[in-house]
Amino acid sequence: MSTGTAMLTLRNGMARPRRDIPDLDWPQFRTTILDGVAGGAHVAVLFGHALTASEGVELHVVLADRAGGQLHTAKTRVRGDVFPSLTPDCPQVHLFEREIAEQFGLRPEGHPWLKPVRRRADLTEFYRVEGEEVHEVTVGPVHAGVIEPGHFRFQCHGEQVFHLEIALGYQHRGVERALVGGPNKRTTHYMETLAGDTTVGHATAYCQALEGLAGCKVPARAQALRGVALELERLANHTGDLGALAGDVGFLPTASYCGRLRGDFLNMTARLCGSRFGRGLIRPGGVGFDADEPRVTELLTFLERTERDVTSAVNLLWDSPSVMSRFEDTGKVSLEICEQLGLVGPVARACGAECDVRHNFPAGIFRFSAIPVATTNTGDVFARAYVRWLEIQRSADFVREQLQMLAGGATRKPPGALAADSFVVSLVEGWRGKICHVVMTDERGQFARYKVVDPSFYNWMGLALALRNQQISDFPLCNKSFNLSYCGHDL
Repeated sequence: MSTGTAMLTLRNGMARPRRDIPDLDWPQFRTTILDGVAGGAHVAVLFGHALTASEGVELHVVLADRAGGQLHTAKTRVRGDVFPSLTPDCPQVHLFEREIAEQFGLRPEGHPWLKPVRRRADLTEFYRVEGEEVHEVTVGPVHAGVIEPGHFRFQCHGEQVFHLEIALGYQHRGVERALVGGPNKRTTHYMETLAGDTTVGHATAYCQALEGLAGCKVPARAQALRGVALELERLANHTGDLGALAGDVGFLPTASYCGRLRGDFLNMTARLCGSRFGRGLIRPGGVGFDADEPRVTELLTFLERTERDVTSAVNLLWDSPSVMSRFEDTGKVSLEICEQLGLVGPVARACGAECDVRHNFPAGIFRFSAIPVATTNTGDVFARAYVRWLEIQRSADFVREQLQMLAGGATRKPPGALAADSFVVSLVEGWRGKICHVVMTDERGQFARYKVVDPSFYNWMGLALALRNQQISDFPLCNKSFNLSYCGHDL
């Protein structure tokens, strides 16, 4: 994409003074976003920042240009309580605009379905399909299993789903508001619990942002250990997802094996830092734990054994015609819809989109040790499962390589003071997809605004569209093939 001088160009984790961000009028801001998306960029984030009552609200946008590996940002100012909605021309921003409306009382005029994102008390209406024999099925927010709350409302004709609407927000904790004024002793713990199954991913994004603001260089050994931890998190969750998909179609051999093998990958992370989810491992300036030679040898032994067992368990899926008949052509999402909505992660790669932060916007160890992007193009449950399987193999190779070539030296160089009045964007490819953290500091070098976008925020609408014209009995299988986070969305 070409932005001319309309936007400030950044690299992943690069801090710049806030005064360098171009302040555009609304028509130019709108045109810049639409032209960027038309040129192949992805709206990584669109968010508001409150100024004084007389100054209004700043809207900031970050466009991620995969082809060029660059990030582009600009801002505009909204005075009053109305601004023209971009959503009719750029569906990628539909949820961001709803969030801005909820947080700042601004109304994106022309938004096709302006509803709360997280404030459940304000939720009063759902879309309804009228017609003879059309009926409504509701699920949640309280579910039968041990699962977080979320509400799903289906408009059906017999077994056929015409429309699915997903209402979230039951896990809303106000994390972004709590981060303002930091960093402090609590900040790292907030990051590790934004989405508990993505502890390493979010903690890494946070540390990259701080290191960019402080001009801190992370030691090579620490970068490698961070990469190992991130890929172990991917291995554990992808393995668990394949087992859960097998369970949803009643294929118990893979379901049983993968449930245990997920635990084996989690235990490898525990051998690194004492926590199965990686808490305490990723710290500003490096890592909180080292891996000596006996521990590295132990991890390599466990990796070889677990990878062998996962291969045996997962290949049972592809060799079973009954499983394939349920996976193939179920819950299809086209590449066109994927690009329109700005889907990310394995969901997007299953549609054929070559989007992977490790490849497009590499940071840390991934600047030197690339992992090939795994894609398929059918966009169905099978594709989402098979992309996970490809990534399991490639992540295992990466972990093995890094442990065998682990550099010597220090594991941490704590950062100094953060740059004042600065702006940084930090991207990480979590196991669900792109994690985006944006930080703005004030004149004291403290957080004036901290914006988090979990990959689930991008992808929930994709699940809703995957159910259209499917059987309602396909919902559990489609839902698991996306496996999105409630709390990661709600924050």
